[in-house]
Amino acid sequence: MVNSYKKSNGSREYGEYLEIVDWGNRSLGVMSREEVHNQGLCHRSVLVLVYDSANRLLVQKRQQTKMAYPGCWDLSASGHVLAGESTADAACRELREEVGINPPRIRLVNKIAASRETDFEFVYLFSTGKINTDPSPNNMEVQSVSFLDREGMDSLVREFPENLTPALAFFWKRQLLFPRL
Repeated sequence: MVNSYKKSNGSREYGEYLEIVDWGNRSLGVMSREEVHNQGLCHRSVLVLVYDSANRLLVQKRQQTKMAYPGCWDLSASGHVLAGESTADAACRELREEVGINPPRIRLVNKIAASRETDFEFVYLFSTGKINTDPSPNNMEVQSVSFLDREGMDSLVREFPENLTPALAFFWKRQLLFPRL
C-alpha cells in the first residue's frame, strides 16, 4: 500500500494525533498524523467490512478532498487508531464518521503486521457481519457507496484496478473480503 498522501487544506486529518509504535507494535509516543506519515513511522489503522443481508460488501468511493487515495474505491470504512483509542473503538468511530453506521457488534477478523506495503501501519481488519442498517454516507468523507457481491467486486478489481485503494486490492487478493459469515 504505497503512501501517496496529498495535502488537503481544511481537512480534519491534519488535527489527528497517532500513537507511534515500534516493529513489535509497542507504544513509543504520540505524534501528529502528518509527521507520522512524513517520517514513515509505524502506527495502527483499522479497516471495517460491512455486509448486507445478501452478503454483499459495502464499499465506498472516497471524496476527492481525502489526503490518501482521493476518489478511489475503498472498504466499508477505514482510518487511523487515534492516540489512546482501542482498535475496536477506532473501527466503530470510523464506521459512524464515514458511513453513518453504528454496528450492533464488531469482531476482529485479521491483523497484518506493519511493513512498507502497509505504509508502516499495523492493520486491524474488523467485520460487523450482516447488518440491516442503510448507510448514511458523510459527504465530507465519501462520494458514494455501493453493495457489491463477489462477482461485482471481481469485476471492479479487474476493470478498474487504478481506482482502488491498496487496502481493498490487498485484502481481495488474499480472499479475505467474502468469508463465510
